[in-house]
Amino acid sequence: MNEPLGLYDLMQSRRSVRRFRSEPLPRSEIEKLLEAAITAPSASNKQPWRFLVVSRRETIERMAREVRIATERIARHIPEESQPSFRAYGDYFVRFELAPVVIVPICRGLTVLSNLVDQDLGDGDRRRIADMERDSGLIGASLALQNLLLMAHARGLGASGMTGPLVAKDQLESILEIPPGWQIVALVPVGYPAEEPAKPGRKPVDKVVRWIA
Repeated sequence: MNEPLGLYDLMQSRRSVRRFRSEPLPRSEIEKLLEAAITAPSASNKQPWRFLVVSRRETIERMAREVRIATERIARHIPEESQPSFRAYGDYFVRFELAPVVIVPICRGLTVLSNLVDQDLGDGDRRRIADMERDSGLIGASLALQNLLLMAHARGLGASGMTGPLVAKDQLESILEIPPGWQIVALVPVGYPAEEPAKPGRKPVDKVVRWIA
């Protein structure tokens, strides 16, 4: 086990790992990641998340197959000169395939205000309420996902939050039997790392911040 890191060190040293050693993860390790995930804040403490833990090899392979099909379907509808680069990019979408475990956070939005407002409220306000309630679930689950990724790194595991596979979102939801009203946030392959990715470039703070005083 690695020596414990401070929080800022964890943030600075975490990398998105997409190549894994073959040995399985103990269930206790996965539970530690999930315990960290659910400490995240959420709107009105609704905790709008659930987590699917997929370790069945056949299921993971089915998921990867559907992502490949979707990627190829999309590739045929973009300019021919861009298709090779898109297919190369699409190779990243199935990097979860060889992980021993794929954690799938799912979320649903709130329905508090939308159930309370009367019919006289204008369409603009209704749309903003719907957007806010939908996004609150996604934001809460995203915060939980970051906790999970940091805990994985702290425990010497490799992981990444992958949204590319959502090009096959409908098919993945069918395979995983996602309940109505819920949506997949990302796929999170987890395992013992078989690579040490280089530090990616980051924009400096002064390029991404505007001070309003």
